Amino acid sequence: MNEKLKTENHRNVMETSEQIKGLTKTEIEESRRLHGRNILSPSKREKTWKQFLRKFTDPLIVILLVAGVLSVGIAAYEYISLGKGAEVFFEPSGIFIAILLATGLAFVFEQKAEKEFEQLNKVSDEDPVEVIRDYNVTTVPRHDVVVGDIVRLTTGCEVPADGILIESTDLSADESTLTGEPVTAKNADSSKADPDATFPSNHLYRGTKIMEGHGIMKTTAVGDNTEAGRVVTAVNTAGKNIVTPLDEQLTRLSTVIARIAYIASGAIIIGRTILFFASGQEMDWTHAATYFLQSFMIAVALIAVSVPEGLPMAVTISLALSMRRMIKTNNLVRRLHACETMGATTVICTDKTGTLTQNRMQVSEIHAFTNNSTDLLYENIAVNSTASLDRSSATPKAVGNPTEGALLLYLNSIGTDYNELRDKVKVIAELPFSTERKYMATEVISAARPGVRMIYVKGAPEIVMAMCKPVDSDESDPSALLLDYQNKAMRTLAFACKEFPATAPSPIADRRGEINLSDLKLIAVAAISDPVRADVPEAVDTVRNAGIDIKIVTGDTPATATEIGRQIGLIDSDTDVSQAVITGNELAALPDEALRRRVKELKVIARARPLDKQRLVESLQANGEIVAVTGDGTNDAPALRAAHVGLSMGDGTAVAKEASDITIIDNSFASIGRAVMWGRSLYINIQRFILFQMTVNVVATLVVVAGAFLSQQSPLSVTQMLWVNLIMDTFAAMALSSLPPSQDVMKDAPRSRKAFIITPSMWSFIIGVGIVMFTALVIFLWLIEHYDIAGLSPDPSTTLTPHELTVFFTVFVMLQFWNMFNARAFATHRSAFHLSECRGFLIISGIILLGQIVIVELGGQFFNVVPLSLRDWVTIVAITSPVLLIGEAIRLFNSRKSRKRINQPH
Repeated sequence: MNEKLKTENHRNVMETSEQIKGLTKTEIEESRRLHGRNILSPSKREKTWKQFLRKFTDPLIVILLVAGVLSVGIAAYEYISLGKGAEVFFEPSGIFIAILLATGLAFVFEQKAEKEFEQLNKVSDEDPVEVIRDYNVTTVPRHDVVVGDIVRLTTGCEVPADGILIESTDLSADESTLTGEPVTAKNADSSKADPDATFPSNHLYRGTKIMEGHGIMKTTAVGDNTEAGRVVTAVNTAGKNIVTPLDEQLTRLSTVIARIAYIASGAIIIGRTILFFASGQEMDWTHAATYFLQSFMIAVALIAVSVPEGLPMAVTISLALSMRRMIKTNNLVRRLHACETMGATTVICTDKTGTLTQNRMQVSEIHAFTNNSTDLLYENIAVNSTASLDRSSATPKAVGNPTEGALLLYLNSIGTDYNELRDKVKVIAELPFSTERKYMATEVISAARPGVRMIYVKGAPEIVMAMCKPVDSDESDPSALLLDYQNKAMRTLAFACKEFPATAPSPIADRRGEINLSDLKLIAVAAISDPVRADVPEAVDTVRNAGIDIKIVTGDTPATATEIGRQIGLIDSDTDVSQAVITGNELAALPDEALRRRVKELKVIARARPLDKQRLVESLQANGEIVAVTGDGTNDAPALRAAHVGLSMGDGTAVAKEASDITIIDNSFASIGRAVMWGRSLYINIQRFILFQMTVNVVATLVVVAGAFLSQQSPLSVTQMLWVNLIMDTFAAMALSSLPPSQDVMKDAPRSRKAFIITPSMWSFIIGVGIVMFTALVIFLWLIEHYDIAGLSPDPSTTLTPHELTVFFTVFVMLQFWNMFNARAFATHRSAFHLSECRGFLIISGIILLGQIVIVELGGQFFNVVPLSLRDWVTIVAITSPVLLIGEAIRLFNSRKSRKRINQPH
């Protein structure tokens, strides 16, 4: 830096801030050594291979792995010792293919989502920051700011680190990333601090923005030691080891399946052993060993067919399809489990600004007190302001102070151009707003009153009105109006003016210290608010009718938060506000046990700090609640990570998005309600697939058990069972998971996390239909074994022909095919033929049917089949379709029975 520039910088510093030296080079190095660099530590990413291996810890996957290993052992024995062909390895291969497909799909989808979110972690640490060092004003990258640095801050810049104000002039900061408050007054004088502020008024924090004024700050913390850094560190170290309700229910299901399979397998071994000894055969140990080995092989086969290989894949496919389709409802899902967990949610902790409200200050009402004064009011708004409008897009946007911007937007909405009003007047002097005065004033040569010298005043009503003459007796009472506005949690402003003779001295020009203004004329008072989103009250009503509690958590004042609660229908006349509303300080003072007892009745948590929200979530979880949390700021990250489902906003901070599971692209609470609907519908789709596949497994298990005691050769080959258990189940999973969500699910209460995923009615269906199918298959097998099915005449040969085996295989598949339609109708209270909006289901059903035809007609020796005639196909369809028709009759009967019960007088 040359001497001239150094001298200029030195003079600038001395003019603005006397005696501010800044750090020397040696002090900078020492500070960096002691306190580190101004960089937030990135979250630690788990190694990719560890993420993949974790997918194998799913309980059903573990059972499949056990079954697969046993199947490989048996297949190896049959291949080596019994001389069977390589087809014996098809069944274990199918099991491992199912495992890899289920785990691989989940891994691929989550990795893809992870890459989409990686960009959100990148924070620009190269942004220039203006600092004072060794009496020089210079700029350094943000990551080079150290503790002790003197930082100069002006309107629009982002605070690079935490610090304490040394000087401030009309300074306000946007602390919404930490507290949710868009405008917070700041002052270097701690004696003038706002006692109700969330953070001290003479402190600034990393990541916040300067909205108005300018100041000088001494850095007190950098990097991970800043307020934002502590939040990020807490999020990174906390991890997310939430056990979701679906995880719990699938674990219980796998336990039940394993127990049934092991008990049935044990029964087969014991039963065959009893039969062996009861047969009276001579004790031939070689023969006995072979017999017991066969029993063990049958038991292993039973385990293999009883475990639903397709279920993990079905769950993954259902979650993945929902994940891709939910983006159309403005829900960008990052983690698969979040899709379904939203459906089990019992409590939603939502922030206020931007989610419930529009995050846009808006003039709700302006009340004028003096006749023919609207031109004075408009001129006051236009010239007595530091804000402006950005008209570069179709919708103008406020630039600068949000409250003043709302006033300019109001003028724009009534067709008045504030720039034209400004151009017509001549500004003589300005008195900027300050937290001490709580008003601003501008002296002009008026255009509204041509040639008249006018002072316009705008500010806090209690201050401005104290400088005004009393209003006429026939005017509305200003105090009553203000009280009404304030009770509605609106920000209020008063507008006043006064004419001055052309020769009188300016009351504000070249003045320092106290300004005396009196006998002003009160023009109007205005009510300004951040209005509730139009769709929120209905969305809140929908969510509450679905049995989900809602709690507002905000950094705003209790009055404002409570009023928003009233506007959205969360708080009504019957609500005990003293019990329903609590501040962050009051919440922090409650012991954990006391908070757990009270947390159910809380509806509004105001003036909340970051860890208050996290503690609230943990208290709710301790009570057994399934908690979803919304948030857009860095302050929300700990709660987002702690919740079962974290929902960040589309325009939220990168830290919030990183901690979340779902990003609500349009920031609307209505999208959260749609996510709940998707989650509940997804759970029912998973139940539908369980209903379908468990019925298949019951039939297959009974076939194995019957074969074990009747010593009959299985009529189904290994490759045929592979098609049924894997390929068909995969398509069935896609068909059932492609069913559209239903708004009807929002009429039910959240399911209990302790509920078993298979309901009593499902058990009745699975066991009942399974036994009926098995019985029908056994009878059909006996008929084709003893009769010529072509001529319906007795067949002396009891050997099944390839044609008969193909017919049996196709009958088995078609029974499951029609039963898939029964599963599709589960919990819809409608006919299985009600297929509107089920295009995906019909397409995939068609693929399954076409696949069966192709396998039969072209499968040959690989599938042990021969082609069938058209007559065969028509006959098979005719004799298997009663599965669907009987199901329809039962649904019709239950529907009429239900309507009759509803219509009965009580």
